[in-house]
Amino acid sequence: MNVHEYQGKSLLKAYNVDIQEGSVAETPEQAVTIAKQLNEKFGSELFVVKAQIHAGGRGKGGGVKLARSIEDVGRLTRQMLGMQLITHQTGPEGKKVNKVLIAQDVYYKGESETKEFYISILLNRDRGRYIVVFSSQGGMSVEEVAEKSPDLIFTEEIDPGIGLQPFQIRDIAFKLGLTGDAFKNMQKFLAGIYDTFIGCDAQLLEINPVLKTSDNRILAVDCKLVLDDNALFRHAELLAMRDLNEEDPIDVEAGKHNLNFVKLDGNVGCMVNGAGLAMATMDIIKLSGGSPANFLDVGGGANPKTVEAGFRIILKDPAVKAILINIFGGIVRCDRVANGVVEAYKSIGEIRVPVIVRLQGTNAEEAKKIIDNSGLAVFSAISFREAADLVTKIINPKNKE
Repeated sequence: MNVHEYQGKSLLKAYNVDIQEGSVAETPEQAVTIAKQLNEKFGSELFVVKAQIHAGGRGKGGGVKLARSIEDVGRLTRQMLGMQLITHQTGPEGKKVNKVLIAQDVYYKGESETKEFYISILLNRDRGRYIVVFSSQGGMSVEEVAEKSPDLIFTEEIDPGIGLQPFQIRDIAFKLGLTGDAFKNMQKFLAGIYDTFIGCDAQLLEINPVLKTSDNRILAVDCKLVLDDNALFRHAELLAMRDLNEEDPIDVEAGKHNLNFVKLDGNVGCMVNGAGLAMATMDIIKLSGGSPANFLDVGGGANPKTVEAGFRIILKDPAVKAILINIFGGIVRCDRVANGVVEAYKSIGEIRVPVIVRLQGTNAEEAKKIIDNSGLAVFSAISFREAADLVTKIINPKNKE
C-alpha cells in the first residue's frame, strides 16, 4: 500500500526523524492558514507547494512549486488543486490532485551551502536481506545516477536478525562525505529511518532528497513509503491512511470481494481459482491465438457472489471478446461454481461476450449438466484443449472448422 508524502513524513517524525515541516491542505484557504503558521513557528518567508499523488516526478510535471509569499501560496494552491498531473509514473492519463502539502523552506541560506543525498531501504528477496541504497547525488532519479555515474551508488546489506549496526551507520555517513555535526546527525537520521521501515512493516522507504542544511541538520525533504499489504492486519492506524482516490477503481472493487486481480492488455477475460492454474490458463489462451485480458484468481472459496463480482470486473474492459472460466473443484465444488455462473447471468442481465466454462474436479459432471441445461449462451468444456479450441473459434471466427 502506498501512502502520501505528508503521511510518510508524519511516520518518520514519530520515529524521531527530522523532516521538512508542513501540513496538507485541500483548499486555498487552508493552504494560506498553514503558510501563516509556518511563518510564525519557523520564520519561513518562502514556502513549497507540493501536489500529493502516488507518483514520482512531480516536480518535472509541475506538481512542486516555490511560493515567495503567503499570498503566492494561495494562488499556486488554487492552480494545483484539481489539475491532472502527468509524470513519467502516472502514464498519459495523469492523476487528479486533491491535496497539496505546504512545506517550510529549508534552503534558507541558499543551495551553495546545502547538500542533497539519496537514501532508500528495501527488501532484497533473492538475498533475504534488507538493503540500504544511498548516493551523494540526491535530488535526481536514482536510475539516472546509476546510468551516468554508477560509481556513486552504494549499497549496505542488513541482516534482519540483528538490524542496522552502528558500524554500518558510520560507514554510510562516511561514504556520503560528511564530517562533524552533519556526520553525527546523519547517524541519528539513518537509525531513525531504519526504525520507521521496520516498525511500519514497509517494503520500500525512499527519501530523495535527504538534505544537509547550511547549519548541518539532516532532513527528509521528500518521502516515498510503500507498506506491506500482508502486514496491515496488525497496523490499523496505517490502513486508515489508504487513499482510495489514488487507486484504480477496478482494483478497489476486486479487493472488496477478496479477488486477486491484475489488468492486462489482451482480449480474453480469465476467471480462475489458484495462481498456478491462472498462469497455465493464460499460457493456453496465448497458445490458442488469444491474449489474456486479466489475471483474476477467485480463490478456493468461490461462491455465487465472487463469481458475479468477477464477471462485473471483467466486463468493464471493452477489449474483452470472450471470458474463460477455468475452475478446479478441490476445496470448492464445481456444481456450486456452475450455479454461481447461472445466478450471475440472471443478476447481471445480458452478457455481451461468449463465456466458456471449464469445470474439473468435485462434482464436475453435475456442473456440466447445470451449465448445459441452463439455456444460457455458455459453452461448456471438460478438457484444457477443448476450452482452448473454443477460445480459438470465438476470437478467430475465420478459423472455424
